[in-house]
Amino acid sequence: MRYWQNEEIVSLDEKKAIQSERLIKTVNRVYANVPFYNKKMKELGLEPGDIKSIDDLKYLPFTTKQDLRDHYPYGLFAAPMEEVVRIHASSGTTGQPTVVGYTKNDIRMWEDMMARCLSAYGVTKHDIIQNAYGYGLFTGGLGVHHGAEHLGAAVVPISGGNTKKQIQLLQEFGSTVITCTPSYALYIGETMKNMGIDPRSTNLRVGVFGAEPWTEEMREQIESLFGIDAMDIYGLSEVLGPGVAFDCQKRTGLHINDDHFVPEVIDVDTLEPLAGGESGELVFTMITKEALPLLRYRTRDITKLYTDKCECGRTLVRMDKVTGRSDDMLIIRGVNVFPSQIESIILKVAETAPHYVLIVDRINNLDTLEVWVEAKEGLFSDAIKSLEKVEKHITNELFSLLGLHVKVKLVEPRTIERSEGKAKRIIDKRKK
Repeated sequence: MRYWQNEEIVSLDEKKAIQSERLIKTVNRVYANVPFYNKKMKELGLEPGDIKSIDDLKYLPFTTKQDLRDHYPYGLFAAPMEEVVRIHASSGTTGQPTVVGYTKNDIRMWEDMMARCLSAYGVTKHDIIQNAYGYGLFTGGLGVHHGAEHLGAAVVPISGGNTKKQIQLLQEFGSTVITCTPSYALYIGETMKNMGIDPRSTNLRVGVFGAEPWTEEMREQIESLFGIDAMDIYGLSEVLGPGVAFDCQKRTGLHINDDHFVPEVIDVDTLEPLAGGESGELVFTMITKEALPLLRYRTRDITKLYTDKCECGRTLVRMDKVTGRSDDMLIIRGVNVFPSQIESIILKVAETAPHYVLIVDRINNLDTLEVWVEAKEGLFSDAIKSLEKVEKHITNELFSLLGLHVKVKLVEPRTIERSEGKAKRIIDKRKK
């Protein structure tokens, strides 16, 4: 078994000592340099000396994305701007952008975390990585890029979009690894088929997919389409970017780099920490970052944590694939619905393609959910009864899973808008 660093396999006692030492330094750092945390801790009656080990994490204040927006752009930075060498930011499409910064040490740590991830996927210095994550203020492209170079691999920095060029370079450059969103990978494969190119004809052997929730069923679709290992990567800009957590070959959950990012899962309503194996909102405390070391950052991602040693030998805490977000969860007539639940059903249906959209509306003061799913080629040339049979099957499966009556509509191939970044899965007409 290959490991990038020994920190991936330290004993639990050793890790606790490392985490505790780093947490204490971080708490002192933010208390002295970030007025927001100084005020928050004083309101809780806390002083830095009260935090003596990682066991005291639960006493510290939470941080939210709104806090970052309220202190836009640099109000939560713990390092002076002359030490900041990189600035990234969210698009701000749903409000004030969130801004994140990195010192030189932060960048080095990020490179290490990304190299850990890639190494766990079996990527080496002999690989050619076609990086189709977006470059720019989005952390995905540059995060993967520098980690891949740190590993020693060759990087093709094509960024997202320009699909026909992506396909051309896959063929001509002999790329062995592709990195992008899973929905974009499916789009690339679909485009290749439409061009008369077999997606399995390239040199690709590994795909690194993240930046949006995806299911095991979608993993199977991608692996079948390209004949590759489809590996999951998790991250978010506020914590680091890509490289916070990663798949290993055993696929028993995503390993969190918890010597740098200490995870908790909390009850969404009570905000109390939950035990391992219980589903709740994922929270991170950054214990090695210098520019933006957030305490107990609420990610809004829903998952579970596991602390037992993985079959691969790593002792890093593991998390389930994210099942949804506490802030984009749909509530339809009192039922909590995540797009990933619906996707898991759709991808098991042989007659449909992995492209869908959820239409949410309110009719006569009653919330409704309609699922539009693309049918595969040829189904629309069959009898109407064939369409109705598939629609009824999906409807019944969704009712069995959700306990909710959902209207399912099959649409013709290539009628649902494709994405070259994060797929837009929900159209909520109630907000208009």
